[in-house]
Amino acid sequence: MPPVVTVIVPGYNVAEWAADALESLRAQTLTDWVAVLVDDASTDATGAIFDRAAAEDARFEVVHHSEQAGLGAARNTGLDRVRTPFVAFLDADDRMTPTALERLVTTLDGSGSDFALGAYVRLRPDTAGGYTAGHVQPWVSAATDPARTGTTLEHHPDASGNIVAWSKVSRTDFWRRAGLRFPVGKAYEDQIVAQQMYTRARAFDVVPDVVVEWRERADGSSITQHKGELPVMRDYVEALAGGIEVLDAAGHPRAVASRVRLILAMDLPPLVELAHQHPDPAYRRDLGGFARRLAARADGAVLGEPAATALAAASLW
Repeated sequence: MPPVVTVIVPGYNVAEWAADALESLRAQTLTDWVAVLVDDASTDATGAIFDRAAAEDARFEVVHHSEQAGLGAARNTGLDRVRTPFVAFLDADDRMTPTALERLVTTLDGSGSDFALGAYVRLRPDTAGGYTAGHVQPWVSAATDPARTGTTLEHHPDASGNIVAWSKVSRTDFWRRAGLRFPVGKAYEDQIVAQQMYTRARAFDVVPDVVVEWRERADGSSITQHKGELPVMRDYVEALAGGIEVLDAAGHPRAVASRVRLILAMDLPPLVELAHQHPDPAYRRDLGGFARRLAARADGAVLGEPAATALAAASLW
């Protein structure tokens, strides 16, 4: 049978985990997939691991960037090579659960929606030197549970809290029809693209199944573990604000309100904690400006802790 879905797998210096990610693809219950492995000019063995996988399994295609271009550019490279009806993403340090592709593709086949999203869990270092998957967090459940087909942001505004590329399977023609591409040269490039997907789709589906285990690297090298660096924080809050702007422009006030509440509750407190210790006052100044803009959009929402204390502190910077 011809392949039905292409999985785009970007990787930069992820040799320690790449084989695990590729094995999770080989273990899929839906077997008629292909994968584009994009080595973003790695300086470790990532490219060799990708090449070996392609030599052993014809479903893998490898592209090597001659210079590092970033995650967004690597995903765009993969998008240019998609020839299947559906497209998905998997970062090369994460793992896809065995039924993920089958569950999401089958849902879309039945509904006719433009894309489907599922739940995800953190894959954290354990005391045995390996990694253990955690539980589905409340904000993830809010976006994906219960199952829905043919829904929209108007009916399900909390879906806007699922902002990662790798929790979704989409129709390829949707990406082309909607003109979707990942921003290049920015961290947290998923955020704006996710909101563009929600606002431009005719309909989308959600499933409560865990489709990806998202690795928290033991060596602390993931970009999500570097929010204490001023340029990373700036990219982060720019992406958060940009996502809200997309929802605003498309006329989805309930989704905006849901997104603002979630950012205040989940994103702001750890940033404020980092800011208290940061040697550069620009970190606090930039974060304070963002916090005040969020507060102005909160519409009198009652915040629990630590969100209320974090917002009060950041609003003074």
